[in-house]
Amino acid sequence: MFVEIRTYRLKNGAIPAYLKVVEEEGIAIQKAHLGQLVGYFSSEIGPINEIVHIWAFDSLDDRERRRSALMADPAWQAFLPRIRDLIEVAENKIMKPARFSPVGGETSHF
Repeated sequence: MFVEIRTYRLKNGAIPAYLKVVEEEGIAIQKAHLGQLVGYFSSEIGPINEIVHIWAFDSLDDRERRRSALMADPAWQAFLPRIRDLIEVAENKIMKPARFSPVGGETSHF
């Protein structure tokens, strides 16, 4: 199992608009292709104007297949302009859980 951690720094004050459009339209499209959403967060303390969403994949090949399907979906392509201008910086990490991790480790019930 691998997790993908996507962090976006949004324009000042854009979090409410971003979360609204993702909740109303975007998340359903993502879930249809990406599968297991681990969590979706906005910053309260620390770096401001940040969104973090975490997705779980069986393998890197699984991630590649799912992300390719998402990018090929016309509904996703139509949705992207609704959030693109709200995002200033995007960062992506792929993480492999340790064996003892409560999420994704050998004893995980995730």
